[in-house]
Amino acid sequence: MARTKEFDPDAALQSALELFWRRGYEATSMADLVEHLGIGRASIYATFGNKHELYLKAMDRYSEGRDPLLLAELSQPGPALPAVRAVVRRFASEAASPEDRLNGCLITNTAAELAPHDPAAARRVEISWEHVETPLHSALVRAQAQGELSEDRDPRALARMLLVLLQGVRIVGKASSDPSRVRDATEQALALLD
Repeated sequence: MARTKEFDPDAALQSALELFWRRGYEATSMADLVEHLGIGRASIYATFGNKHELYLKAMDRYSEGRDPLLLAELSQPGPALPAVRAVVRRFASEAASPEDRLNGCLITNTAAELAPHDPAAARRVEISWEHVETPLHSALVRAQAQGELSEDRDPRALARMLLVLLQGVRIVGKASSDPSRVRDATEQALALLD
């Protein structure tokens, strides 16, 4: 007869996500995970696979919690440019806030730490970036159709510029204690939408 799990896999995955987010992949050992999750190494392997598989599952969990909010913000009826500006300012505010600053963004952290040499992590980073770029592009196309954005502007290129800005804002916000860097860069980028 199979034994029942003596821990909640969902809660353990969330706890692993928080540890990876705070410390990064390389700086988190299996011993750290065992201690932080409060479950045995064999249980971690049996439930999640190895450390790398657990990290990828944590990335998936992180992305699930982020993407629906963005889509909802950018697909509201009415003028589209105010929604785009609000999203970019929200990202910048989060990046510069004392609570969020030190962790940064798990996807951005992974892009810098693992994506150059880890195809599975790089694929998840690309998917996450698509989930940001696509709704931004759609909102900018809508803004152009509604006369909010000049016809000579390229919505795809603007969406990509904003994606790159948002990733940069997360890196600078994590590393700098001066929130004006993030705020000033954000406002300069948003001026390109006028």
